[in-house]
Amino acid sequence: MTLPPPLTLAVSMLASVALGADDPAKPVKVFILAGQSNMVGQAVLDLDGKDYNGGRGTLVDLLRRPDQAARFQHLRDGRGRWTTRDDVWVRFRIEDGPLKAGALGPGFTAYGDKHHFGPELQFGHVLGDHFDNQVLLIKTAWGGKSLYKDFRPPSAGGEVGPYYTKMLQEVREALANLATDFPSYGGRGYELAGFVWYQGWNDGVDPERAVPEYEHNLAALIHDVRKDLNAPDLPVVIGELTGAWVDPPPEWKKLREAQAAVATHAEFAGNVVFVPTREFVRRPENSPNPTHGHHEFGNAETYLLVGDALGRGMKGLLSSPLIPRTRS
Repeated sequence: MTLPPPLTLAVSMLASVALGADDPAKPVKVFILAGQSNMVGQAVLDLDGKDYNGGRGTLVDLLRRPDQAARFQHLRDGRGRWTTRDDVWVRFRIEDGPLKAGALGPGFTAYGDKHHFGPELQFGHVLGDHFDNQVLLIKTAWGGKSLYKDFRPPSAGGEVGPYYTKMLQEVREALANLATDFPSYGGRGYELAGFVWYQGWNDGVDPERAVPEYEHNLAALIHDVRKDLNAPDLPVVIGELTGAWVDPPPEWKKLREAQAAVATHAEFAGNVVFVPTREFVRRPENSPNPTHGHHEFGNAETYLLVGDALGRGMKGLLSSPLIPRTRS
């Protein structure tokens, strides 16, 4: 199953203010957001000057356009301040750096500031609107990591990737420290509600070894994550490698096709979806980082549209009949 790119963003007006979960007795819905640097988050919020192409393609620039401002009004309040959302928490540990944990808003990236964001920003708004429950997004992502080696799962064969192990460690650490990281947690329990995979660049640069294995390795990753987290039916969204092009060179096209193929496996029917993102690429000259095609040129609109598509894909899976969840 695939989902077409959205023509418009349908975001509840409730998202324009900081919110609290409606029912503190309901378990927290937990989503794991995994991948490499585009999942870490490279979208530019408000930087300008010569190092950021004069601010072209930032979120500030996007919101200057009347047609775009209406679509993304939930990201800024009436006083022009960036909104935060208390009913959606985000937890992201910077590699060899501090833990970031708090209400959804800009800044949950590897940068030591709030001038960047990733797909989690709009994904969190989509899922926050979907649930009355508190939502938690656990980001486990690191730049420059391949599925072929770094995230290599056990059932793929060969040496288990250190970042597969690290990803699971961070998820378990987050679940064990809910009360510490989020004081309003209140022991309400949690449900592992979904897993999002947005990765591929480092495999694409290895077309002889990594690309031919990608479909096999990604299917193994899904099986192993479900097994190791004791979540056999965990809904999984596979985000298409966005990159620098709508129509990519042949080796990158093969990688995208491998990503899409995993969602067609019979054992994943109804609980894994592939989400196309290629149409969200914006031109480099209209973006803050024109030479960073591997980071979607840092374009804010691209990252918002990717997060929205990933969120809608997850919503579709969650609406499927009676998918069991793992609860604690």
